[in-house]
Amino acid sequence: MKKIFSLLMICTLVLVTGCGGGSDNSTGKLSVMLGSNVVSLDSAKCTDSASFEVITNCIDGLMQLDADGKPIPAIAESFDVSADGKTYTFHLRDAKWSNGEPVTANDFVFAWRRHCQTSDKYAYIMGNTVACVKNADAVTKGADPTTLGVSAPDPKTFVVELDAPVPFFPSLMTFPTFYPINEKFYKSLDEGTYGTTPETFLSNGAFVLSEYLPGAANIQLKKNADYWNADAVKLDNWQYQVVTSSDNALTAFKNGTLNVVGISGSQIESVQKDADLMKNLHSIPSGSLSYISFNQDAKNNHGGALANVNLRLAISNAIDRESLANNFVANGSKATYTAIPLHFAPNAKTGKFFAENQQQFAEYVGFNVDKARDLLNTAKAELGKDTFELELIYANDSGNTTVKVAQAIKSQIEENLPGVTLKLQPMPKAEYLDRLTTNSFDVAISSWVPDYDDPMTFFTLWTTEGSEICEHWSNAAYDKIIEDCTTGALAADYDARWQAMYDAEKILLENAVIAPLYTGSNATLIASNVSGLEFHVAGVNRVFKSAQVK
Repeated sequence: MKKIFSLLMICTLVLVTGCGGGSDNSTGKLSVMLGSNVVSLDSAKCTDSASFEVITNCIDGLMQLDADGKPIPAIAESFDVSADGKTYTFHLRDAKWSNGEPVTANDFVFAWRRHCQTSDKYAYIMGNTVACVKNADAVTKGADPTTLGVSAPDPKTFVVELDAPVPFFPSLMTFPTFYPINEKFYKSLDEGTYGTTPETFLSNGAFVLSEYLPGAANIQLKKNADYWNADAVKLDNWQYQVVTSSDNALTAFKNGTLNVVGISGSQIESVQKDADLMKNLHSIPSGSLSYISFNQDAKNNHGGALANVNLRLAISNAIDRESLANNFVANGSKATYTAIPLHFAPNAKTGKFFAENQQQFAEYVGFNVDKARDLLNTAKAELGKDTFELELIYANDSGNTTVKVAQAIKSQIEENLPGVTLKLQPMPKAEYLDRLTTNSFDVAISSWVPDYDDPMTFFTLWTTEGSEICEHWSNAAYDKIIEDCTTGALAADYDARWQAMYDAEKILLENAVIAPLYTGSNATLIASNVSGLEFHVAGVNRVFKSAQVK
């Protein structure tokens, strides 16, 4: 397996310079595997990576990421920042929607106000734990949307007022939650139909939808002739195919049905034996962190058993993460012992990744069966219980790797913690997300892909007001640190803010709010005649604006 990993890492280096060599299995049309169904093409409502990816290929925001993951102009041709870092003035280029209407500053004003009004899971990102848009938190809670700190003094000028400086604000502008929506078009549609068909979805980006229905396994896209940067777009027509089985994906790649697919770790050895296939194999860091969420609500889990920190710590320390990553995920993903993934968020002054020291919290996160059993015995005494039957939920339509990970975790926990039983409960992603948000689970396999290149994209998940706090945990000291780092005294002090985030991470892990598992990597087969694909560890992982098939 180490040999496989070494070869994969070599392929990663090849990827950034192009996909030369290997099999040309393509008919000339790009056909890409999508590992799960699109949940929504409404940028105010979607939360999943598949939906974000499709939206990003069809709509441009103010900024976009270049091939190196740095924010560069998109709809905003340029921008100015005030001396105090709290006002951004974006100057928009000449751009059109796919119905011929001009893209204006009001499209951003309308979209941002609507996003806050929806109060959906991603509305928080505009508030004072992330973007710090003036009055965003108040609007999310029902205040007049016209009080949101956004304005359009003229059609080509979009002004954003912040409550505090946000050093990564330009990077945030590449994320779909901040994309525009044409107000006139949106209001012309029947309620709830926006983004459900090509006719109810408007593009201003590189591609438009030509075929799409919610839940469909096939999504067809074509070049947007009205795109402001149409000359740089090489693809005329291409498609997504939803394929949740990596076995089916590999077969489709071999027969030419798909020319960009993800495969599981268990398939890597067989691919390695095929010289042509091996030339097409690339290990692509996803930036994601997979972890276990513990529901601490007293209404669940044997009358609130998982509210007991020793039970949570016992479960965390009974998991062999190295075995999990190497033997069951087995695609280049790395065991992780921190709440922040590996190879993410480099310090601007030192260049070191935030999670470079994986032993920093070894006191709380590790693999130690004796320690785990001691913690379990303490929990049993505190709770007056000898046995715990907990339900582990996970999405079973996001690829078979998750299924294998769930089975491995069940085996490890039940072997290492006498008296603890995990009942596996697979379900479609939509139901899984609903179970998380409606407090209907005990333990869940979760994953988070960073929205921007800063540790705060993770830490805000677990604040009391965080929209993702499905763990039902609240800690005043933790909240205070996050507040200080966003809108408080530390927001403008880079070094102090960086250290304070480690203090917040310690609180998370000593309380076992989550149990980190591994930093994700995607084993991907790319046909040799496909080039120009861009992969990012923050925000949307895959972008196809520059892709081409020769």
